[in-house]
Amino acid sequence: MSTLEQNYQLVCNRLQQACDQADRPRSEVKLLAVSKTKPATMVEACYNQGQRSFGENYLQDALEKIEALQHLEGLDWHFIGPIQSNKTRPIATHFHWVETVCRDKIAQRLNDQRPDDMPALNVLLQVNISGEAQKAGIAPAEVEHLAELVEQLPNLTLRGLMCIPENTHDEQALTDQFEHMKALFTRLQQQHKQLDTLSMGMSADMALAVAHGSTEVRIGTDIFGARN
Repeated sequence: MSTLEQNYQLVCNRLQQACDQADRPRSEVKLLAVSKTKPATMVEACYNQGQRSFGENYLQDALEKIEALQHLEGLDWHFIGPIQSNKTRPIATHFHWVETVCRDKIAQRLNDQRPDDMPALNVLLQVNISGEAQKAGIAPAEVEHLAELVEQLPNLTLRGLMCIPENTHDEQALTDQFEHMKALFTRLQQQHKQLDTLSMGMSADMALAVAHGSTEVRIGTDIFGARN
């Protein structure tokens, strides 16, 4: 068994344990394998282990992999990096999900540039839940406004919220941020019934995120190894 296969099985086992501890079925939490900077061969090896959803931060790197792996059925590509206005067309054309929408202009451009022959693009709103000045995302108070805008765009489907919490070992700080995200998500669901995705939790805080309602965890290094 290769190192990647071993890593992938360990992550799957950890996610199962996190779900068991939270008394949640494993089917409630999607594993997003963050394959940024990793070659298409590693993505295909992970695919062969049963993984279907992959997250990419860097557009050109991602487009090369998407092209190289066209022969694989059922791949689910998520764009999870910052979005520049001049990059919206290829994102709208090649991805199934965009998890980092945090500006009206970007939402409008993704909608306008989504090809008519493709299903609506699944969208998550990125929330700056830790309030850090250097971090992307909308403030919690802005969530409802952007959600309303996305709902009105026919080529986008609002699916939920995403956050990158503070990079800290302070478990209470992380707990507070995850609880705040869960409350935001629950409140938004009351107005937008189709919402089903709360993307939060990475390698270090996966179990805590699952315990506080995450429906998608984003795992990169623990599967693919350190970034190049």
